[in-house]
Amino acid sequence: MTWRMMALALLGTAPLAAQEIVLVPGFTQEFRGISSRGDEMWASGRGGVFARSLDGGTSWKAGSIPGAEGLFLVDIEVLGRDTACVLATSFDGGLGRAYRTTDGGRSWAVTFELAHLDAFLDAMAFWDGRAGVAFGDQVEGAFLVLRTGDGCQTWTRVPADALPVPLAGEAGFAASGTSIATAGSHHAWIGTGGGSAARVLRTADRGGSWTAAITPMPAGAATGIFGIAFRDTLVGMAVGGNYQEPTGDAATVLTTVDGGRSWTLAAPAAPAGVRFGATVLADLDLFVAAGPSGLGYSRDRGLSWTTVDTLAAFALHAGGGRVWASGPSGWIARVDLRTLVR
Repeated sequence: MTWRMMALALLGTAPLAAQEIVLVPGFTQEFRGISSRGDEMWASGRGGVFARSLDGGTSWKAGSIPGAEGLFLVDIEVLGRDTACVLATSFDGGLGRAYRTTDGGRSWAVTFELAHLDAFLDAMAFWDGRAGVAFGDQVEGAFLVLRTGDGCQTWTRVPADALPVPLAGEAGFAASGTSIATAGSHHAWIGTGGGSAARVLRTADRGGSWTAAITPMPAGAATGIFGIAFRDTLVGMAVGGNYQEPTGDAATVLTTVDGGRSWTLAAPAAPAGVRFGATVLADLDLFVAAGPSGLGYSRDRGLSWTTVDTLAAFALHAGGGRVWASGPSGWIARVDLRTLVR
């Protein structure tokens, strides 16, 4: 039985067009972070578990970070050969950490830790192998935004007066590791929800200062922006919805052409329902979104959508004409969109 057949048998469902589905040996829970550099790929998930591939995702080996068994590794970034950064948080709240490895996951160092009742980390993104930004829910009335300039070795918190004042209940969603995105060499965006409005926070100076734009995405305690992706510093997409309505037909896609200063509701994604993850294949000008009902892509920047697969997915990662999706039951799928859309 092939890996694909085994995955379908365990998941009890059938995809429409996924090219490959791999089950990571020894891991049966969900991955919510995925990243790659060349043929080296990493994924991160529940219980302090990560997975690594050195052959472009054909085979994977799982490992775990000592001391992180009670944490969810909500995001991961490959920074160089054998070097990765992980963002970890307690889903019960109270503890957030960043970890770094330089030996392929054999050992890990804690490079940031916040033990606080409000501590909850959501996602991170990097411009290159050294400069990056991470985001967490508000702590004592201020967003938690962190910056690194040395490849995750140290982190500095952005002062509250350089950030927009949070709305009551406003937070991020740690569903896919894509609620923050970078583009160019200095721009980044963060999607929020949970409050009276879904907003996008924007920086043009590598996270030194931020502004906020109110979007027309519906908002509420379970509703807002879950994923965000930019083709360049002007054209982008944000996705979300209500995680309590996994297959609903409410609006789930926003688009921008002015770098996130303003946002417009686009057509509902296909397949329908809340979208957790977003990514873009810039060379194909394709935006991709995924959630509990499956994965789809748009060739016209969010105006219309084509369903690719009906497997539930969390994280998305794009590269080389392919999209990688990770989801429940310890699977990772590779979809060759270059083949599908030609």
